[in-house]
Amino acid sequence: MNNGVIDTVVFDLGGVLIDWNPEYLYRKIFREEAEMRHFLSEVCTPHWNAEQDAGRLLEEATQLLVGQFPAYEVEIRAYYERWTEMLGGALTETVQILEQLHRQGSHRLLALTNWSHETFPYAYSNFRFLHLFEGILVSGEEKLKKPDPVIYRLLIERYGIEPARALFIDDNAENVESARNVGLQAVQFTSAGQLREELKSAGIF
Repeated sequence: MNNGVIDTVVFDLGGVLIDWNPEYLYRKIFREEAEMRHFLSEVCTPHWNAEQDAGRLLEEATQLLVGQFPAYEVEIRAYYERWTEMLGGALTETVQILEQLHRQGSHRLLALTNWSHETFPYAYSNFRFLHLFEGILVSGEEKLKKPDPVIYRLLIERYGIEPARALFIDDNAENVESARNVGLQAVQFTSAGQLREELKSAGIF
C-alpha cells in the first residue's frame, strides 16, 4: 500500500458492513441442499442479480426468469418479494470500525455499493450506521456497477476525491483490482481484524 496520507475511506457495503446471502432465504424454501444450489447457480444466478445492481427493474428481471423457468415461478418471485430475508444483519465488528472512524472525524467516509436502487432504501432506513457516511454511491441509481472502472471514476469526480489519498475497502478481489487500476488505494476485506490492521498500517488508526 502507498504510504501517502489517506484522507478518505470508501467502504463497500454487502459482505463488509452488511451480511447478505440468498441462501438465508432459500434454505427455508428448498428442502434439499442440492436443489437450492442448482436454483442459485442456474436460475437466480449471481449474474442475473448483478443486472439489477446495474439498474434493471426488479419486475422486468423477475418476468424474464419466470418466462425461462416457469416451473420455478414461485421460487423466482420470492427472490424480491422476500429479499429482506436474505439480510443477516449488520457485521458488528466492521460497523464498530466505521463508528470509530466517524468519532475520530479525521477522514471523509464514503460508500460505493453494488445494490438495486429499488431495494436500497430499505437498507438505508434499517441500518442506521449508513447515515454516518458523507455520501453513498449506489450502482442501481447510476446504472453502473463494480468492477466497471467508470463507476470508480464517477465516485472520484462526484466527491472530489484525490485517488492516491483514498482507501477503498471491498470483499471482492476483482473490485479491489479495478479500484487500484484507476489510482485508488484498495484493500480486500476478509475480516474486521484484518481490516483494523490494514487501517493501522495506513496510519488511519
